[in-house]
Amino acid sequence: MTERVVWQASQPPDDHTSGCGRTVGGMATSRSRKVVDTRPKAKVLPLPGLGATHSELVREASITRWVKLHGHDVAYRQAGSGPVLVMIHGIAGSSNTWVPVMPLLAEHFTVIAPDLLGHGESAKPRGDYSLGAYASGIRDLLGLLGHERATVIGHSLGGGIAMQFAYQFPQMAERMVLVCSGGLGKEVSPLLRALSLPGTEYLLPVVLNRQLHSVVGSLGNVLGRFGIRSDPFLAEVWGSWSRLTDLRAQRAFIHTIRAVIDVSGQRVSARDRLYLAHEIPTMIVWGDQDAVIPVEHAHIAHELIPGSRLEIVEGAGHFLPFEHPDRLDRLMRDFLATTKPAHVSSQRWHEVLSSHG
Repeated sequence: MTERVVWQASQPPDDHTSGCGRTVGGMATSRSRKVVDTRPKAKVLPLPGLGATHSELVREASITRWVKLHGHDVAYRQAGSGPVLVMIHGIAGSSNTWVPVMPLLAEHFTVIAPDLLGHGESAKPRGDYSLGAYASGIRDLLGLLGHERATVIGHSLGGGIAMQFAYQFPQMAERMVLVCSGGLGKEVSPLLRALSLPGTEYLLPVVLNRQLHSVVGSLGNVLGRFGIRSDPFLAEVWGSWSRLTDLRAQRAFIHTIRAVIDVSGQRVSARDRLYLAHEIPTMIVWGDQDAVIPVEHAHIAHELIPGSRLEIVEGAGHFLPFEHPDRLDRLMRDFLATTKPAHVSSQRWHEVLSSHG
């Protein structure tokens, strides 16, 4: 297996270093050396009464790790031990999406949350940003980390990738959780449709420049001193857009969005293949106030996946992991406790495909 180096999120890799080492604060380090910044970066606090173990899991979930996969740096978070859960974030997001829910799940599971290529701290090469490529990347990451099977959990774009993963590699998928998932219908936010238009790649560098974000970020700090703070939803939205001040991130964002969305809406739909999900325990979770992807998609998917479980969270929007992490955590733990991992053989997959023509 490729050697791994562990870094804090506050110390991203230097893309300009080469060879077998990297630099941290101007000092050369070997890839085999573990480097940990002692400054806490977790977005959640240990819950009272849960003891040192939970506090350790909170810290573990706050650390960003890297592997080299197909020549590219892939960042991920990992916490806990036990059966594997892989948590996939949405477009312009990162593994940070799952930090609020990782520690409690990690008490009984190995929780892995990658930064997809083109996102977060992972490399942003010129390449394939399709759902199929992302699903293959999840498979390869799991293989590199020594895992043969996993429950796949996806938010927004990550839900589409989770479905694609289960479709391409059914023998690896134990369960599936779709949180405000893409890929279930045409309707999507007008803003995302607009961002898929030709010429957006020339507009983003102007709108999302570092100076503008520095000014707005400074304003947020000033307001914070007076006790005026944004809620977790707004913080994640702002964080997602802030990450796009990097030109490579903007390019990857455009490639990703155009792979799944055009001016008419979502281009990719799994509806014609959702009958296959009957073979894998599936839960669908949605906020009834989701303004990005309408909650109607949840009801349609529930009808098309026999035996699926549907959970609608009242008053919640699109960013459930930040808006209602405790509720989402309880739902996922109950789902994991009340379902058995799927074991889909090649013969069974052939039978299901044949029976539906």
